[in-house]
Amino acid sequence: MHAVAACPLAHGPRSALATARNEAGASRAPAPGGEGEPHNQPRAALLGSTDKECMSGPAAMAGSAPAAPAPSWPQGPRDQPVDPAGGFSPGRGVGGAGPRRTSPPARGRFLRSGSVESVTLAFGSRRSLPRPCRALVLLNPRSGKGKALQQFQTLVRPLLTEAQISFKLMVTERQNHARELVKAEELDRWDALVIMSGDGLIHEVVNGLMDKPDWETAIRKPLCCLPGGSGNALAASLNHYAGFEQVTGEDLLTNCTRLLCRRLLSPMNLLSLHTASGTRVFSVLSLAWGFVADVDIESEKYRCLGEMRFTVGTLFRLANLRISRGRLAYLPVGSVTASNTTPAAAPGPSQQGPTDTYLVPLGEPVPSHWTVVPEQDFVLVLALLHTHMGSKMFTAPMGRSAAGAVHLFYVRAGASRATLLRLFLAMEKGKHMDSDCPHLVHVPVAAFRLEVKDGRGVFAVDGELLVTEAVQGQVHPDYLWMVSDCRDPVPTREPQKKPPSKKPL
Repeated sequence: MHAVAACPLAHGPRSALATARNEAGASRAPAPGGEGEPHNQPRAALLGSTDKECMSGPAAMAGSAPAAPAPSWPQGPRDQPVDPAGGFSPGRGVGGAGPRRTSPPARGRFLRSGSVESVTLAFGSRRSLPRPCRALVLLNPRSGKGKALQQFQTLVRPLLTEAQISFKLMVTERQNHARELVKAEELDRWDALVIMSGDGLIHEVVNGLMDKPDWETAIRKPLCCLPGGSGNALAASLNHYAGFEQVTGEDLLTNCTRLLCRRLLSPMNLLSLHTASGTRVFSVLSLAWGFVADVDIESEKYRCLGEMRFTVGTLFRLANLRISRGRLAYLPVGSVTASNTTPAAAPGPSQQGPTDTYLVPLGEPVPSHWTVVPEQDFVLVLALLHTHMGSKMFTAPMGRSAAGAVHLFYVRAGASRATLLRLFLAMEKGKHMDSDCPHLVHVPVAAFRLEVKDGRGVFAVDGELLVTEAVQGQVHPDYLWMVSDCRDPVPTREPQKKPPSKKPL
């Protein structure tokens, strides 16, 4: 695997790596033993087996053809759209706006210790895919409005040809098909795995990698997310990290494809989840319970509407608001030390994956240094690894979470339907965090536990249904590589105060 050999990842937990990055930019959390504060307080600033050989570009013909230098990204003004060919297209104005790139934030530099090489976000060394590049593309033709295959052929393929990225296209036929394909695939043949679908397919791929006997090696294979579904939350987050304006549809797909053509990689967190029945599952995006999960799962019947399905689902669920009772506990990132780990949470004999050193068995009380939210009624609980919960839902405007951290949001019962509606409408631009809603709480955490007390509400992991029972999870820092150009500043440990909104929700 020559694409990976240049920068191997460590086996097992990334404690040293987490310490290095969190010291540079982890979030400050409430002191252990007390409940998290409402967000308007000075908050912590950082949450089908059709097999087609589709070889494109000179690399497909020669295999070792000399590669041209990679084109550099243009650094233009905020209002100038990016042309698919890699330059600016002044002729494409706001009316037919294409993908747009915002002026990127000032780049920072942070070092990653352990066996992950130092990553310089300025103009230094960055890990990247080789040129020419060989990619395995996994595509779900039924995701979203069912246009993913057509969009791949018309929008993605020409750019890959130009960028000398050869590929094999594998079209999935059923649920968990991608998981089966990845588990059986010889990954040495590929420099990257490209997933074109909604967020559910990359969830299958990651869990398929963790199913492999050599999972410690397999999970190091670089991944690329191309939006082809309804929500496209991970793709929207990657688009945001790269400094692009928030866009949807074909504009978002073009931006993400151009990131693939640029070949830069960034490390991303992985969330390990355990349920009371003994199931272990890995998440690359989120765990949701209550309102968010209800909308995600129930709106499946409106898939033909594309991203509008979530608007319809939100209105329906608001009209039929469901409250669920549970108990929440979490380990704030500020309480994480080397001395409060517990080796007792090692994977069972039939489970693979890294050891969850912050967790104890679900039948035991959480450690004393955890924060416990008293049993109560919730509208929703959301653990989010990235900034977006959908292509138009900027859920975590505080930015990309630090290594080893996840954004934990929860909304207590008591908020009116009108207040909840205003929160969700404001979420498109990330303005919901400027409200004075006392029911909304955000805190960055390293681990958490959620126990359902009335059996109501559903769980969704990366948009996929999970059995409703007690669940706990831990974040593993910088555990996988994604095609990304992360330009957002490193989260700071110092709280950032924001003036209260003049129009509280």
